[in-house]
Order: sequence, then structure tokens, then C-alpha cells
Amino acid sequence: AHEEGLSNLRVMCHDAVEVLHKMIPDNSLRMVQLFFPDPWHKARHNKRRIVQVPFAELVKSKLQLGGVFHMATDWEPYAEHMLEVMSSIDGYKNLSESNDYVPRPASRPVTKFEQRGHRLGHGVWDLMFERVK
Repeated sequence: AHEEGLSNLRVMCHDAVEVLHKMIPDNSLRMVQLFFPDPWHKARHNKRRIVQVPFAELVKSKLQLGGVFHMATDWEPYAEHMLEVMSSIDGYKNLSESNDYVPRPASRPVTKFEQRGHRLGHGVWDLMFERVK
């Protein structure tokens, strides 16, 4: 970041929910990116997934109008869960033309893990929702 002259980048190694609640002002972010969060594969653990209605509402409160919440996962059931959660919240608009997933934007880097997954035929699902209210 320093070499690129970036002055608006902050890195925090802390619980994301606490950071959003205590350190990020409302209506201050243009984008929130959540790439490959733990999918909690077992059904009894699904409640531990970070993308739930309360978290998505919290993110929305931190986004500026027109701000975007961009998520990506390589676990299709989690992608479906994300889509269901995000679609249930008033004030978000799905940016997908087909009202589900978007192609990977060039702005999202491809990780080594993702490259390996592609070689093995695994899918990746990107979701982008704009704050409209």
C-alpha cells in the first residue's frame, strides 16, 4: 500500500462484527468485500455462517447509498444461502442481470486456492448487492 501511495487502506485483525459496530461510521463505505468466508458445511453449524440477516443489515448500515456488498464463495450451498439472505433484505439490489450471481469482476483477485479449484472443476459464485435505501 505504501509503495502504491495508498492512504485510505486499513487492515485490522479482529472480529468483523465488532469492527463494523465500533470502528466504522454509518454510511461511510463504498464497498465491503467478503471473499471465501468459512461455509460451515454441516447443517447444524449453518447458524455460524457470517452471512446472516443481522450481519447483512449491519453491512448495509455502513455502506453509502450506492455502495456495494461483494461476496464470493466456492461452496454452492453457501452461495444459495447468501443469495437467499441478501434477497430478503429491503434496501439491497442484486446487481446480477439474472438476479442471482455475477461474473467474477476483474477487481477480485484470483487466489491460488481458487486456481486449484478451477483446475479441479470446482465453481466459484460471486454476489454483488448495491445499497439502494
